[in-house]
Amino acid sequence: MTRRITWTLLALTSVLLVLAVVPLAVSLTARERVAYRESQRAATRVIAAAAEEHLSDNKPPTVMRQELDGAARAGDCAAVYDPSGRVVASTPCTAARGEEAEELMEEVLDGDEPEPPENEGWLLAAEPAGEVRRPAGAVVLARSADPLESRIAAIWGWSAAIGVGGLAASALLSVRLARWVSRPLSTLDASARRLGEGVLDERADVGAGPPEVRRLAATFNTMAARTEALVHGHRAVIADVSHQLRTPLAALRLRLDVLATDAEGDTAAELGAAQEEIARLSRLVDGLLAVARAEQTTPRPTAVRVDEVVAERVAAWSPVAEERDVRLTAVSEEPALTVALGAGHLEQILDNLIANAVDAVSTGGSVTLDHRAAGGSVRVCVRDDGPGMTDEAKAVAFRRFGNPEARGTGLGLAIVHRLVTVNGGTAHLENTPGGGLTVVLDLPLWREIGHERGGTSRSLPVLKET
Repeated sequence: MTRRITWTLLALTSVLLVLAVVPLAVSLTARERVAYRESQRAATRVIAAAAEEHLSDNKPPTVMRQELDGAARAGDCAAVYDPSGRVVASTPCTAARGEEAEELMEEVLDGDEPEPPENEGWLLAAEPAGEVRRPAGAVVLARSADPLESRIAAIWGWSAAIGVGGLAASALLSVRLARWVSRPLSTLDASARRLGEGVLDERADVGAGPPEVRRLAATFNTMAARTEALVHGHRAVIADVSHQLRTPLAALRLRLDVLATDAEGDTAAELGAAQEEIARLSRLVDGLLAVARAEQTTPRPTAVRVDEVVAERVAAWSPVAEERDVRLTAVSEEPALTVALGAGHLEQILDNLIANAVDAVSTGGSVTLDHRAAGGSVRVCVRDDGPGMTDEAKAVAFRRFGNPEARGTGLGLAIVHRLVTVNGGTAHLENTPGGGLTVVLDLPLWREIGHERGGTSRSLPVLKET
């Protein structure tokens, strides 16, 4: 924003300066030329008046000589011609007696109004001595153009200095103005980003910038305060629900266990069924709380080596897979890949996916994990050769209780989807070639710059999905 405001104001100032300074300089240049010419013609007329007294009235040339000497002292060159074009008197300088000067003199003697030419840095002017139609002679005066050029150069120099000064002042003011406006907006943008990343106590500075920006900052702070209150209230409700539901469920399960020790026959069977329902209800409560916590998670991205986490989780789940006669393997073509995820999130994601896959495949089946670079992300795939999912089931699999055929709580893939998307990744399901299901995760690559963000993350339980 600072650059845009600065360049816009500089462009506007440049246009205004060009429209104002250039015409003014042109006008002053033209006026200076006219004034210089008029001064030259006035000096020529003075000499012509003195020459007329000598040529037409036959007076002594004393006054004429004095005027010629004065012109010579002023740096001018002058020559007086009689009606036949012969030089009567002149200054020592010969600039007024050249070919162009003689052509100018002849036009004057013929009664014409000549256009004074410029001769090698000299400006020529000619005036008749006496009447214009029947002159008694002519006077040609040559004046150096250097003083005129110096004055014109000074005019354009001052005009350029004014333009440069105006641009410099405009640049300084525009930068100050742009920073005055943009800095509070940048601060507000950073505060909004940190709030979105989970720093709920973040507040914007309301004491800087234009009044509109200060009002926006105050409105943002009000919104942030309400958001913080709502989130904290939601977390308090989850904590209360966790305590209020788990405690009576645990007490109920203990009582059923006590009753089952002395029960026989049909009563024992009914109590066993009740215990299973209590266990299922406990898992359901745990799953709902896990999803709620996942939805509140706003991670601080850290550098996570995918190959190390995959190898660790495969090693952790291998005993379970061997117990069920399932082959669990990891394949990697590009081992040294690092993603930007919240601490512990990749472990939680893989735990849920491996648990689902191991539970879905039959004895002698296989589960394979692989990862590779895919553009600006890392693609992690978890493949199994189990029964897979129908297209309808895959379309709703990432929703809570979306899969009606799930053997567990139906919440595992919902947690996976939330953890992946909150970190800026994507997740989708594909059919495994030859039968089965493949979960495809595209996780953001880690970059050294841009990962100093605030946030919190929580550990979540593993929930079976398929």
